[in-house]
Amino acid sequence: MAFVSASINAQTPTENRNQLPEIGVVASDALTIEKEKILGDAIMKQLRGQAPLVNDPVLQEYIQDLGNRLVIHADNTKFPFKFFIINNPVLNAFAFYGGHVGMHSGLISRAQTESELASVVAHEIAHVTQRHLARRVQAQQRNSPLQLASMLGSILVALADPQAGLAALSASVAGNQQAQINFTRNNEQEADNIGINILYRAGFDPAGAPAFFSRLAEQARGQSTQLAFLRTHPLPQERVAETITRARTYGERRLPPSLSFHLAQARINARYMLTPQRAFEYYQRAVSQTRAAHLSTVSSNDAIHRASKYGLAIAYFEQENYQEAEKIVLDLLLDDKENLFYLDLLTDVYIKQEKYSSAINLLTPIWQLKPKNRVLALNLANAHMFSENYGTSIQILRDLLLVDNQDLLSYQLLQDAYQRTQNKKEAHQTQAEIYALISAYSLAIDELQFAYNFAGTDNIEKQRIKGRIEQIRKSQEMMQRLSL
Repeated sequence: MAFVSASINAQTPTENRNQLPEIGVVASDALTIEKEKILGDAIMKQLRGQAPLVNDPVLQEYIQDLGNRLVIHADNTKFPFKFFIINNPVLNAFAFYGGHVGMHSGLISRAQTESELASVVAHEIAHVTQRHLARRVQAQQRNSPLQLASMLGSILVALADPQAGLAALSASVAGNQQAQINFTRNNEQEADNIGINILYRAGFDPAGAPAFFSRLAEQARGQSTQLAFLRTHPLPQERVAETITRARTYGERRLPPSLSFHLAQARINARYMLTPQRAFEYYQRAVSQTRAAHLSTVSSNDAIHRASKYGLAIAYFEQENYQEAEKIVLDLLLDDKENLFYLDLLTDVYIKQEKYSSAINLLTPIWQLKPKNRVLALNLANAHMFSENYGTSIQILRDLLLVDNQDLLSYQLLQDAYQRTQNKKEAHQTQAEIYALISAYSLAIDELQFAYNFAGTDNIEKQRIKGRIEQIRKSQEMMQRLSL
């Protein structure tokens, strides 16, 4: 889906005035770009197997698009960025090696505008482009040797318990605790400054950063356990004041509410944060409250009203009231026929109602125009699978994996299709790829050996499977070397 954003191409006097020094891009002797990419991929594989990732194609599409809109305005990007969501109500975000940026579902739920959410994402992008983890490694090399596996494990702990994980991370790389704290504060200030610059250049409201930070600082006075962001990103009052001052130098930018953001927030709330009954009550009230404003003015309240209706439709769906959900989504689609949020939900509704042909007819013409779109392809493949058109479903998924061979959800659907067609060789091979994506290398090798046994007299296929086993063994050995 293409999202519209205002981008600033010409350099204005304001931009010149806020030009930032590139103090964080000096190459690290301790951690090269290539090694950083390897570490990032290794951590991401472990996260897939250990963390409650939100494998929701619509939300993944939205957050990746939001991140990309920011990244293209960031300097010194050394690798493609990957953005993802963890299903956790605790408000937090984090970045790690190789351009990986994660955020908790609680962050999306609590942000009030897209600029606020984008300010946090831009802040984490700045941590990556300035190579703060690599610079921390380099600083510590003078005092003690680094065990990369210790840092890797500490980062994983930090996702589940930010306070404990931060302590473990400090213990693994810091010889002097006070120096470590000061270094972290310097990193945070640098990420604030560069993040606001990225935010402005990408067309967002730079005031989104201080607005979000100020609200967090206010809530912190109540010692909320839902503010892990404040433990991983210390927010003293002077830092909040600095972000306010810096944002003001860029000038005010008034933006209308973003429909995509409010739809993503409604999906997060109705599907991941609230119970079906609580979501129904919340969005029923929201629709009533926004209806009057929507009728009186078509501008700023339109997006919020549509998102409220969408949230209500999801609530109906979760309560298995598919008829009411269908009515709302069909109405929303009248003026926005290619909206992926609406198409995804209506496909789910049709499948639950066993209207498989309706789902296929809905998606096919749009997918034919955008065959590489992950949301459309996954939904269409799923509809064909329920309609028992397994060959078509398999072909769509195989084509999609040519675009992204690390798409876990595509592999899971493909493995299901092979199981239903009793294609044991392909089912085992696909299951092996699923295990490889979560670093379960021994299990992946077992699955490939099963597939080898089902290859019969096809010697070419047997050689291909043996080659893949060798590749996975090398990946396993590389992971073990990181632990030394």
